[in-house]
Amino acid sequence: MPFTPLHMGPGIAIKALLQGSFSLMVFGWTQIIMDIQPLIVLITGEGHLHGFSHTYVGATLLALLAALTGKYLSEIGLFVLGLNQEWKVKIAWWVTFLSAFIGAYSHVLLDSIMHSDLEPFYPFDRHNPFLGFISIEALHKLCLYSGAVGGVLYFTVLEILKHKNKRAQR
Repeated sequence: MPFTPLHMGPGIAIKALLQGSFSLMVFGWTQIIMDIQPLIVLITGEGHLHGFSHTYVGATLLALLAALTGKYLSEIGLFVLGLNQEWKVKIAWWVTFLSAFIGAYSHVLLDSIMHSDLEPFYPFDRHNPFLGFISIEALHKLCLYSGAVGGVLYFTVLEILKHKNKRAQR
């Protein structure tokens, strides 16, 4: 992806499907962590643009880091946004790890489709079987449309649940 926000589209769709079993904040934090190494290369001009951080081995290590730091950062972020008043929302560790691993592995997969320098299975194999699987334009549309559809679906499910809870309280 040319920049991290496009990775959020599939994350929004996953959030719509998994609801409380997925943390979009941890997923987003993982996207940021994944792109730190390429950002450093772009700034310094030194190193391999999509190096070890964009392999499944590197993504595994970064997912662990993202989960361990992202749980608390996300809970603080929800509080700052006014969505976690009185610190009642606690993100379960299993949700944190699931979200971080989905974020890291999807990041490598999506970037593998469009970046020729990416070696997702390094150090075991240098071949990138995903390169060119779909066009870059189709990949960008997939990310944008999945975010739009996911957003609509998420808020639709929220409204349905809200009405269902109102009926149950009567």
